[in-house]
Amino acid sequence: MQLDWDKAINEILAEKMSCQACGTLGDEMIVGYTRNSDAAEFAQRCRDCVDKSECDARKLVVVCEPCARKYRVNGQSVDETGMMAVMLEECRRNLEESIDYLATYWKEDADVEYEDMDKGLDEVDPELFKEEDSWRLRLEEEYMQLHRWFRERHRPIPDPGWRSQYVEDVIGLGYTTLLGD
Repeated sequence: MQLDWDKAINEILAEKMSCQACGTLGDEMIVGYTRNSDAAEFAQRCRDCVDKSECDARKLVVVCEPCARKYRVNGQSVDETGMMAVMLEECRRNLEESIDYLATYWKEDADVEYEDMDKGLDEVDPELFKEEDSWRLRLEEEYMQLHRWFRERHRPIPDPGWRSQYVEDVIGLGYTTLLGD
């Protein structure tokens, strides 16, 4: 009899999660937020950050209990499905913030002439629009990956109506989206 090592390893590690900080494997992890600047070294959203020193941004992390204590994580112990649900919700929150910025918040950050207040960011500052829109598209790709994870495992998608509302908001602003039409 010959053992299929790939299959055996995949079965052993199925539904296991890894602590982002120390690599410990477990069936459950603490998923939550921290402002601890050291967590920027392993937090998923911080991976592209250039300067991680003294980062006080709120970071979503997946860690074991000892690391949760160390990094003062405000979270809860969840299994793999719970973790994916939290990550999906975080992605949705980021997408909503991105759309809010593209719709109106950018006007608060830029010196916009009163006559230009009715224009879109793409008309007023095409370079900034391109940067913000590419961030939104990356988030949409991430959302699709998370969505596929639920579908592939035949697990219900939390708040399934969110996607259609988001699509309507994006299209209503005159933008395209990867999430539908």
